Amino acid sequence: MTAPLGRVVIGGASGFIGQHLVRRYRRAGREVVTVGRSGADVSWDDDAGIARAVDGAAIVVGLAGKSVGCRYNAANRAEIFRSRLETTAALSRAIAAAAVPPPVWVNSSTATIYRHAEDRPQTESDGELGEGFSVAVAKAWEEALDADDLPGTRRVALRAAIVLGRGGALGPIRGLARTGLGGSNWDGRWPITRARRAAGTAHEFRARRGTQRFSWIHVEDLARVIDLIETTPSLEGPVNASTPNPEDNRTFMALVRRSLGVRIGPPLPRWVLEIGAMMIRTETELVLKSRWVLPEKLVAAGFTFDHPTLEGALRDVLAPRQPQPPR
Repeated sequence: MTAPLGRVVIGGASGFIGQHLVRRYRRAGREVVTVGRSGADVSWDDDAGIARAVDGAAIVVGLAGKSVGCRYNAANRAEIFRSRLETTAALSRAIAAAAVPPPVWVNSSTATIYRHAEDRPQTESDGELGEGFSVAVAKAWEEALDADDLPGTRRVALRAAIVLGRGGALGPIRGLARTGLGGSNWDGRWPITRARRAAGTAHEFRARRGTQRFSWIHVEDLARVIDLIETTPSLEGPVNASTPNPEDNRTFMALVRRSLGVRIGPPLPRWVLEIGAMMIRTETELVLKSRWVLPEKLVAAGFTFDHPTLEGALRDVLAPRQPQPPR
């Protein structure tokens, strides 16, 4: 595949995926303009600046949004929605106003848009969308991507699975494994309040003995997927960004322990997970929901993964950093 050229506009470049993309594009010699709340080239409240950045760009990549690694209280739920919908709308306005609109806009979505699935994999053509707060966020995010008439720009909703890299979701999981709490995650009974049911944040997946599926992708493969999308006009609409080799939760946690040289990891029932999630300010949905997602469109487009197996990806991600030579 010929290396793409031209200006890249990245909305939400301060996160772990955004930082990886910025470094990668700049190493390739491409002009990169970042849009963000602080420390970026253009701020989200500068419509004119975003419009100048987008006009004539080769690709726009939207990644902005508050991390879902938090408690789903009312304030955080509102900010999760707002941070995604307002930033997506800002990019859409800029593209609509561009004299030379970018030919492609890749915007983040999430593979959690699909239902809890332990019976069969979910693809773009036959996947079934789920219910609840997280799914509602994903649906609204994709609707914002498609809200305006942008005839000159191909749009892709990147339904990414868990992204593995030095940072992101692996951070707290690695910490738990090192303390002996890296066992498989079991669902079970847990009291659910009316408020949580009303908010859509209650879940009863009933995943037993770590059988819930874990779909994932290495961060560098995710970057290569975006390269493929940029150069493949047939790729549009939802695209599942996940390897064709998902594992179950039990296997995933065992591989994390093995990669870290940790021998002990007793299973963690839901009541333990719920207490731990409250302590580290996150939600158990992130480990109990079965995300069984396959990359139908990528496979059809001929994409090959540099990191196709979970064991190899974890070995790469969790390996000690090599010391840098003195400058």
